[in-house]
Amino acid sequence: MAILSSDALSSVAYGPEQILIVLITVSATAFWYSIPIALGVLFLLTALILSYRQIIFAYPHGGGAYIVSKQNLGVNPGLLAGGSLLVDYILTVAVSVTAGTDAITSAFPSLHDYNVLIAIVFVVFLTLLNLRGVTESASILAYPVYLFVLALFILMGVGFYNIITGTVPPELHPQIGTPVAGISLFILLRAFASGSSALTGVEAISNAIPNFKEPSSLNAAKTLTAMGILLAILFSGIVFLAYYYGIAPLAEETVVSQIAEQTFGRNFMYFFIQGTTALILILAANTGYSAFPLLAVNLATDSFIPRMFTVRGDRLGYSNGIVILGISSILLIIAFGGHTEQLIPLYAVGVFIPFTLSQSGMIVKWLREKPKGWQVKLVINTTGALISLLVTLVFFLTKFAQVWPVLIFLPIIMYIFHRIKRHYTDVAEQLKIGVPGAAIQIKGNVIIIPVAGITQVVEQTIVYAKSLGADQIFAVYVPFEREDEKDFEEKWEKWHPDIRLVTLFSQYRSILQPLLKFIDTVTWKAKESDYQVTVVIPQFIPKKGWHNFLHNQSGLLIRTNLLYRKNVIVTTVPYRLKK
Repeated sequence: MAILSSDALSSVAYGPEQILIVLITVSATAFWYSIPIALGVLFLLTALILSYRQIIFAYPHGGGAYIVSKQNLGVNPGLLAGGSLLVDYILTVAVSVTAGTDAITSAFPSLHDYNVLIAIVFVVFLTLLNLRGVTESASILAYPVYLFVLALFILMGVGFYNIITGTVPPELHPQIGTPVAGISLFILLRAFASGSSALTGVEAISNAIPNFKEPSSLNAAKTLTAMGILLAILFSGIVFLAYYYGIAPLAEETVVSQIAEQTFGRNFMYFFIQGTTALILILAANTGYSAFPLLAVNLATDSFIPRMFTVRGDRLGYSNGIVILGISSILLIIAFGGHTEQLIPLYAVGVFIPFTLSQSGMIVKWLREKPKGWQVKLVINTTGALISLLVTLVFFLTKFAQVWPVLIFLPIIMYIFHRIKRHYTDVAEQLKIGVPGAAIQIKGNVIIIPVAGITQVVEQTIVYAKSLGADQIFAVYVPFEREDEKDFEEKWEKWHPDIRLVTLFSQYRSILQPLLKFIDTVTWKAKESDYQVTVVIPQFIPKKGWHNFLHNQSGLLIRTNLLYRKNVIVTTVPYRLKK
C-alpha cells in the first residue's frame, strides 16, 4: 500500500485547501460548509473504492481505464480515456512537485520567489533518477509514506487533544449552521469539485494487480480498501482541524503548514510535518514516471502513438516516455507559474473522465456477460459512473474558465492517435510481401558518384562502385569557376580515364541544385529502360567526433535530399581517417 498509495494519500496535502479556496470567495463564515462538503467527498471516495474493487476482480492482469474502456465501450472511448490519462500523468508530476515546493516554501518563506525554479529542479532530479533505473518499486521509496502518515496522525492526535482540552478557542471558527450571505449551490458544487481533487490516484492499485502476491486480486482489493480507509481518516482530520482552527488559505503558506504551526509552533515537529509532506508529494510525482511510460507502451503497441515509446533504455526503463514526461511537466510548471491551485482543476477533470469511462465500461461488461451476482456489481459500478460523471460535469460548469483547454486538447490528441494509426496501417499494407506492382524490375545499374576532388576517399568509392558491376558510372563534379572546371577535367583524364566525368558549372555557387537536376534527368531516362540509379557518396570519417564541426557536411545534405527522391538508391562509402 505504501508504494502504490503515495499519489492518493499525498492529495490530502492540498485537497482540503482547495475547498477553503472556493469558500473564502464568499466569506470566512462559509468555512463551516467544508464539513458537509467533506462528507460528500467521502461518499464519492466510498463509491470509487467499491467500483474499483469490481475492476480488480474483473481484470486481474491490470484494469487501467484505457483497457477497460477500449474492450467494453470501443476504440474511441478507450482513446479518450488513454489520452486523458497521458495528460493526467503529466499533471500528476506538475501538481505533486509544485505542491511539494509549496510545503518547502511555507516552511522557508524566503524561498517563495523561487517556486518555479525549485519545482523544475525536482522534476529534473526525478527524471534523471528514473532514467538511471530508480522506480516506484524500490522499497526504500515507501518510507516517506510511512513518515507522512505518522506525521499527520501525530498532528491530528495533538490537534484533537488541544480541542478537547479547550486549548483551541471555539471563537476561531463559525458554528455549523451559521447563515452565510452570498452562498449558493453553484459555490457549494464548485467547492465539492475542488475537494474531489483529493481522490486522484485512487485507481493506481487497480492498474498494478500483477505486482501483488497470489491471490493477487484479493490482496489488491484488500489493499485498496485499506488505502481508502486511511485516505478518508486523513482527509477528514485535516478538514476538521482546518475548520476548528479557523484556517484561511494563503498564497504564501499551505493549510497543513498553518495547522502544524498553530498546533506545535515552529519547532522540530512543524518541520518534520512539512518535510514529510514535501517528501510524499515528490514521491507521488514519481508515480507518474511509472504509470506514463507503461500507458504509452500500451498505446504504442496498439499503434496509436509512436513506437519509440516501446523501446527500453540500457537501464530497462522506457526512456523515451520518461524524458517526454519530464519535459512536458516542466513546460506546464513554467506555463502556470508553479501555482498548484491553477493546475489542480485540469488535473482533477483529467482523472474523473477516465473514472467515468472505466465505470461505464464495467456496466457494459456486466450487462453483456451477466456473471453470478452481476446485479450487485452493476449497481456498484453504475453508482460510481454516475457520481464520476456528476463530478466531471460540475467541474465543467463551475470551473469552465480553468478546465476549458480539455475540450480543445483531448479532441486534438484523439485525432493524432487516429492519424498515427492510419500511418502504421498504410505502412504495413505497402510493406506486405506479394503486393501487386511493389517489386521493381531491374535490368541494370547506373552509378553516380559526386566528387569534390581527387582524393583517397574518392579512389576508394570508385573501387567500390566498380565492384557492383554497374553498366555505367558517372563521376559528377560541380565547379564554381571556369578555370577550375578545365583544370579538374585535365587531372581526371590522367587519373581515371575509364570513368566518365560530368562537370556541372554552377555560377550561383550551389552544389546541390545542379547535382539534383542531373540525377533527376538520369533517373528519368534510366526508368524508361528499367535501369536502377544508385548514388554512391564518398565521405571521410574523422577520428574524433568534434572534428565533424570543422568540415562542411555537403555529403549529409546530398544524402538527406536524395532519400525523398523516387527510384534512387543512396549508398555512403566511409573512409576513416587515422589521425
